[in-house]
Amino acid sequence: MKRIRAAIIGCLALIALGACELQDPGSGTVPPPAEPAKPEPPTPQPPSKASQSIARHFARVQADLVARGLLRTDGGGPDVPFDAKMLAEDFVRIALYDEYVTNGGVLVARETESRLRRWKDPIALGVVFGDSVPAAKRAKDKAIIASYAARLRRVSGHPIFVVPPEHANYHLLILNEDERRALGPRLQDLVPGVDDTVIRTITQMPRSTFCLVFASSEGASPNYKQAVAVIRSEHPDLLRKSCIHEELAQGMGLANDSPQARPSIFNDDEEFALLTTHDELLLKMLYDPRLRPGMTPDEARPIVQALSRQLLGGES
Repeated sequence: MKRIRAAIIGCLALIALGACELQDPGSGTVPPPAEPAKPEPPTPQPPSKASQSIARHFARVQADLVARGLLRTDGGGPDVPFDAKMLAEDFVRIALYDEYVTNGGVLVARETESRLRRWKDPIALGVVFGDSVPAAKRAKDKAIIASYAARLRRVSGHPIFVVPPEHANYHLLILNEDERRALGPRLQDLVPGVDDTVIRTITQMPRSTFCLVFASSEGASPNYKQAVAVIRSEHPDLLRKSCIHEELAQGMGLANDSPQARPSIFNDDEEFALLTTHDELLLKMLYDPRLRPGMTPDEARPIVQALSRQLLGGES
């Protein structure tokens, strides 16, 4: 079962976002102003036959993967050792290669050498739910996302905060089959100038794709400015959480997958459902100031090897 995680540079025509103060509300001396009362979410409509079919399909997928000992949530352990050399090579393959290229307006799976990319600006994460998502699921997802964003912030050292959707530069959309198919106009509102390839890939997402993310910069810059992730609301709990973990981390700059990476969520074998200790080290390396956006694999490799040795207790 394949999950698309496409990091496309320059794919979205981006505009500058308005200034948005991204601070922990509890860190200041002046209490934040009270938020206006939010309207209750609409009463969910009964799911269509297409949405019900997708829900049944992914319930079977999750049950099958778990029965085979996959979708592990332990973060790795003694049965999955890795050393500094393996970690360095995993980083180069995942952060400095792309999994997909565009060809005639269509995404094609083709691994290609790229350059190091990451966010320079703070990540303002906005979560948008389709009307089909019940209030209880929204509350559960919001708690998972807020906790995970705090973990990503701690591990990477890069600011990432959950904000209202209208202030976001990273849009996380949780939608059912019908809402995703009809997403085009809403996506154009969220991301003015969004590329037709992105819209097509999202609205025509096949059943074989669990979830996806696009990240983009302005022109040829290696600094991400915008990202859009889409997660199926029909997913059962573990697949849903797995998609949240992978797409948010992938959209920070770990654009590729590697069959050699283990223990890792950046591997299409679905062995691990949630971010692992190995993956935390990849994020820490990605945002280390000794690495510069725009570096090629050859330029980055010696620094990556030194970072790997330091992180795993070896010599620098």
